[in-house]
Amino acid sequence: MTNFKSGLKLRDWTETKAHSSWQIFKIMAEFVQGFEELAKVGPCVSIFGSARTAPESKYYQLAVDIAKSLSQEGFGVISGGGPGIMEAANRGAKLAGGRSVGLNIELPFEQSANQFIDPDKNLNFDYFFVRKVMFTKYSQGFVMMPGGWGTMDEFFEVATLIQTRKFTQTPMICVGSAYWKGLFDWMRETMLIEEHNISIGDLEMIKIFDTADEVVSYIREFYTHNKLQPNF
Repeated sequence: MTNFKSGLKLRDWTETKAHSSWQIFKIMAEFVQGFEELAKVGPCVSIFGSARTAPESKYYQLAVDIAKSLSQEGFGVISGGGPGIMEAANRGAKLAGGRSVGLNIELPFEQSANQFIDPDKNLNFDYFFVRKVMFTKYSQGFVMMPGGWGTMDEFFEVATLIQTRKFTQTPMICVGSAYWKGLFDWMRETMLIEEHNISIGDLEMIKIFDTADEVVSYIREFYTHNKLQPNF
């Protein structure tokens, strides 16, 4: 049967809907595997950032230093598992002998598992939304390095979850004040002052630092008076 107004073949649409129902089981399997594997790892910090950051970039080395220091504090490090900042995060964890986790996803470009992930902690996902849940459930902190669309997606996802108290109040840190300045200026001047779409507390919950020592000191101090626990 064809709807001539739209040109849509309704039979094809019905078949697609039937196929989509079976996706539920694949989605469930990804959630179950992710929860089971990450629950074993213990407290971690997720580090986000661009897959395109080259090893000679100052932000690459900074991500290495942050991950290394966090590992020395006893935290595992979770990255997206690919190149760039993700590789730097796993490299830093590996250098410190820490737990190095990679949450990989198959993409048409840029993404392939880096060599610094612990073999038993390299998880693969087909669905971005499942992967994002894994980033957030067990992380005791979120470090946002400079990045592109994916990093911005993760930035606003985490900020929204903290703002709406959908999970425990957790350290959220942006690294590189020069990189983030324009975004935060816009959020403050337009979203906060002009349009009143956020409150001052929403901005204050996010810290901006430039050094590994600042990042690690803030997270260490936070957990002198807060519990280490899953976020939901």
